Formats: sequence, structure tokens, C-alpha cells
Amino acid sequence: MAVNAIPVDQRVIDIDSRRFASIEKALVELLTNSDDSYARLEAAGVAVSGQLLIQYERHRRGALLAVTDQAQGMPFATACFILSYGGAHSPLAQGIGGGRGYFGRGLKQAIFGLGYGWLETIHEGRLSRIELFRAENGGYLYDDGGQDRAVTERDRERLGIAGNGTRVAIVIESSQVSISQYNALVDSLANNIYLRDVLNRRHVELAQLRDGVEIERSGRIRFDEPPALLLLGPDQPGEFQCDEQTFAFSLTLKRALDAHLVPRGDERTSGLLVLSGTAVLDCQLFDYENQVGTEYLFGTVRCPALIEQLGQGVAVISDERAGLNAKTPLVAAFSRAVSQLIAPFVMAEQEKLRHLERATTSGRTAHMIDHLLQRMNQAAIHDFGVVPPAIAAVTASAGAGEPVAALRFSTPFYYRPPEHPFHVRLLFDRQQLPDDTILQVDASFSEGLRIDPLPAAVELRSLGEEPYLQWTVSGQSTAERGEIVVRAGSYLAWCEIVIAEQAAAHAHHPKAPHPPTGKHRPARDHGEAMFTGYEFRYLGEDMDRAVYSAAERKILINTAAPTVQLYVDGHGNFRDSARLLLAELFMDVIAEELARWKLGKSGQADDVAAFHAAKGEIIRRYGSDIHLSFMRG
Repeated sequence: MAVNAIPVDQRVIDIDSRRFASIEKALVELLTNSDDSYARLEAAGVAVSGQLLIQYERHRRGALLAVTDQAQGMPFATACFILSYGGAHSPLAQGIGGGRGYFGRGLKQAIFGLGYGWLETIHEGRLSRIELFRAENGGYLYDDGGQDRAVTERDRERLGIAGNGTRVAIVIESSQVSISQYNALVDSLANNIYLRDVLNRRHVELAQLRDGVEIERSGRIRFDEPPALLLLGPDQPGEFQCDEQTFAFSLTLKRALDAHLVPRGDERTSGLLVLSGTAVLDCQLFDYENQVGTEYLFGTVRCPALIEQLGQGVAVISDERAGLNAKTPLVAAFSRAVSQLIAPFVMAEQEKLRHLERATTSGRTAHMIDHLLQRMNQAAIHDFGVVPPAIAAVTASAGAGEPVAALRFSTPFYYRPPEHPFHVRLLFDRQQLPDDTILQVDASFSEGLRIDPLPAAVELRSLGEEPYLQWTVSGQSTAERGEIVVRAGSYLAWCEIVIAEQAAAHAHHPKAPHPPTGKHRPARDHGEAMFTGYEFRYLGEDMDRAVYSAAERKILINTAAPTVQLYVDGHGNFRDSARLLLAELFMDVIAEELARWKLGKSGQADDVAAFHAAKGEIIRRYGSDIHLSFMRG
């Protein structure tokens, strides 16, 4: 047995092991190593299969991971040499090969980052096996067995290697490593930026094992590029200068049509994939990284000089493999040249946003906003006695015996004893409601409250000639609570239900409203919604971020406002991550309108100090509820 320490300061390996404690990062190292081996054969004119098989056996607290290629394989001396640590030992640095081996650390990072493992490699009929593991004192060791040996048919069958090739196996035992599900691992590999080019060239498959037996195989893994419009290229030529030298690159820029791109991380789909030779060095948008208007831009930029200069010792990328090193003059010049080429297209995207006429929210956010507006409409009528102009006009023109509300409950407050069924009745005026009206019914009941029939949307014409909709309600015990809200177009009505021991059991409410007597005052349990909805709309750059349109009774959010534009993407979708901005906008507009109405009723419409005081009071009263509703959404 020949056991040796990995020849490097052990603290360096400790740092790498923590940094690369990820199955996906380990697979990037192993797959790109195999891809480089295939590339060297292709450069020598040798036909290759390009097959790469990943085997994955997941357990509850660990896993087995193996990658097998049918490429060059390694003689014993080479297999031992690659355990040397650092970029100076890489083929690229030594000028004897290309590829990505610019750190000379990938294999060790992959194995020690996950746990321990071994490599078995066949070259010209000889098999070498090297095991990498931790000593009891924590040191990083390898055992090369002292020599190679002749390969047998049993070896080939076990490894699945017909000619030359290599298999690296890793036992994942580190507690820092997340043990991925099989399907999730397939997806993460398909989308990984550092594998995207490899997946185009090689036939990569992932097999799931159970007790060493294959039970499932993915088929060829490939990145599915989203449908897109070509903006620049393909392979539009460009060049840049550094240290009196001229370097060439080519650029392909696209705009996704419908797909939502991932903006960051190893599975990023937006941005330019920076390729040099067979290496992926980064994915970014250079001067326009993280800027508005780039959410749907993606493509590739190829620059052979980057990897060539890296092999000559230029710090093209960081030692942590965190992408291009912008402080290096070569990279800075390259970045400026690429940014100049993509600038017109980024500007065009930003210009679209500046004049975006409409924007939309996700279904979940839209539902959350509708619930909020419903709550504030109830507050407007019930707490402030707001009667919008449409209702006021009906009230003023109503004669004796004419109903003044399109919808209302027979009473807004049902206060009833337990174990005593009672009727809850919704009254409506058919003259104010079209025949195709849908009554949208929402109910919120405590556990011991029963209602029959269950609340559901009702088509008005299905009720025949009846002027009301009725439910039977009963409560099992005191302290039961409930609420029913009905909406029909811009009209709404609601009632509260309370079960109490001391309540009377004989309260009665008529099927139709009594004729009004004397001076009519609008009922407080119904009304036409003050806030019928919201809309993202282009209002001009000089307008506020959000305003209230009294004519439409809508809250309009200005897409031309810079702070709003930050959260509206290129397809006009408002990002869910910016819901707190929506909370702020809705709270400000709603508070202003309610304060205006309140002061108008008291004759203080022109009192600025009173207005600000009233607005502040409303924000304090409802602000927390508004923000919490957006945060929970």
C-alpha cells in the first residue's frame, strides 16, 4: 500500500471542501474534466462516443455518486500526478493542453467537498485505482495501491468501460451537503450554466440506483432554450484592445418571448454565457448587470483570448471561480466592448418600460389585492359612511317605495342565540342589475357556525322572480362568529353574524325593504364600492406613483414612475417580490381618499393640516392590516 498526503497546505483543501460542498458543483468538475479528455482525443483526430454516465444512489443521510466516461483514461503515473494541487500543475498552465484545468484542483475539490471517493482509470489495457480519504487526524490522503495492473473483462463489465476511460466514485457523507432528489438533480444539471455547452456536445445521462441496481435513467440531458427573438448575431463579430493587442469575440443576443428567465445563480437563464474554448467562465450582462430592461435578454459571447491569457497567468477569473475578474485590464476592455454592442438593445427595452401602457400581477397577488379592496370598501361604507356619486344620485332621485340599493342584507347584523336556526337574507333590485349578473358570495365562519346552502356564486337569472337570496344559519355555541360578503359588479353588501346566549330568538326581517319614510339616509350595510379595482397604467413621467380615479373608482399605478418601473419586467409583469411597494402605494391612495371624504362631510375640505392629520389617523388604523395582507400573500 502506498498512502500519501495530498501535496499542499491542508488548510487550502479545508477551504475548498467547504466551498464545494455541493453535488452540483462536484458534477461540474467531474463532467468538465471528462469533456476535456474527449476534446483532446478529438483534437488528435480520434472519433469519440462523447458518452458520460452519472450514477446516483440516494440514501437518507448520504449518497453514492459516480461519473464514467469512455475517453482517454490515464496511465498510472498521470493518475498519481493529477493529485498534485494547484494551477501550476494543470495542463493549461503547462502549455500541454486546453480545457478548463486552470486550477488543478477540481477532482480533489469534488471528492473532499462531498466526503471521500476513488477513481478507476483504464489506459491501454492497464487499470489504476486511487482512493482519496481523510486520516483520523483530519489530513487529506490518497492511496495509489503502489502500481497499476492488467484490466480484466470483469473490471470492464463492472465499470462499464469498453476501451479507455475513467470512473470517479464519491461517497457523500458530509453533513454540509444537501442530498438532492433524483428528478431535482436532473433539472439542476440541465440548467447549470457551467454545463450548458457540455450538454450540447456530449451525451450525458443520469441513472438512479437502488442497492447498486439501476432503476431509472433520464435519457440525454439537455438545456431547453426558451423561445426567443434573435436581436444580434448569431455570432456577431466584435473586437477589443488591451496592451496594444487586438482580440476578437463573437456575440449572440436574444430576447425571450414568453418565458420568465432566472436572473442569478448557477441555474441562471438570463445574461450572456461567456465561453472561451470549451470553458464557461461566467454568465452576466456586463455594464447592464441587474439593470431594468435586461430581464428577458440572454445569449452567448465567445472569446478565445480569455482562456489563452488565463493559461499564461493572467487573472482572468477569480481564484474562487466566481466569474470574470473585472479588475484585470483584459477583462475590463472585453466588458466595455461587449456592453457597447448590447447597449442599444438594453436601451430599447428600457424605453418600452417607460411607455408601458399596462402591467399585470400574478394571480396570487391579484387575489390578494382584490381581498384588500373588498376590506377597504367595507371600511369606507361602514366606518366612514362613504356614498359614491352613483349611489348619491340614486338616493336623491328615489321616490316613495323605491329601493335605493342594488344589494343589501335585510340587516347588517344578525345577533342570534345558539341552537336556533335563522334566515340570512340578501335583497337585490333587479332594475339595477343586468340579467346576466353573477352574485359572488364569500363567507368566513368560525368552526361551530353552519350555513345551508353553502355559499357559492349564483347567477341572478337562476333565482327566477324572487327578489332575494336566502341562507339558513345556526350556531352551536356562544362566541361563534361569521361574515358574508356579496359582490355584483361594482356593488357589494355584507353582514356580520354573532351567536350570543342573551340574543332574542324572534327577530324578523321582511322579504322586501320597507318604503322609506321622511328624509332618506343611505343604509350602512351596503353600497357601491368606492374602490372597484386597480390598474397599472402609463400616466406620464410627471404624475405621482399612484392616484385614485374617481370617475372609474380605480387605483391607478403609474408605470412611468421610476420606482414602479424597477419592479415591472420587460413583459409588463409586476414582480411578486415588490409587494411591499404595492402595500405602500395602496395605503397612501386609500388613506388620501378616505381623508378627503371625511373632511368633505365635515366642511374642512380646504384645511391642509386637518387633511394630513386625518390621513395619518387612517394609516395608523389600517396600515398594519394592509402591509400584513401583502406580506402573507
